[in-house]
Amino acid sequence: QVQLVESGGGLVQAGGSLRLSCAASGSIFSINPMGWYRQAPGKQRELVARITSSGYTNYADSVKGRFTISRDNAKNTVYLQMNSLKPEDTAVYYCNANVWVTGRGYDDYWGQGTQVTVSS
Repeated sequence: QVQLVESGGGLVQAGGSLRLSCAASGSIFSINPMGWYRQAPGKQRELVARITSSGYTNYADSVKGRFTISRDNAKNTVYLQMNSLKPEDTAVYYCNANVWVTGRGYDDYWGQGTQVTVSS
């Protein structure tokens, strides 16, 4: 089985920064891609950023220029650096990874989520 463990969420003031981390562990052969999603109360879960093993990235329009996604393939870890945070960034942030599990094939995995709250 595969487990995604997230860290780095918390409470910050508008204009502040946070860095989220997500490490995957288990019977992993390869991971591609990895990404971050978020869900605010009463809203659908949305893609925030995604990155391939080769380093190609996609961002939601609402976070371009403020957030940066990166990964360490050797550690099976993805990061999300969040700068210039706004109150509308408040949400539960979820790590996602498409994983080739040794002996089984590809499957999609999610972390438990970490709360990010931005005060005005």
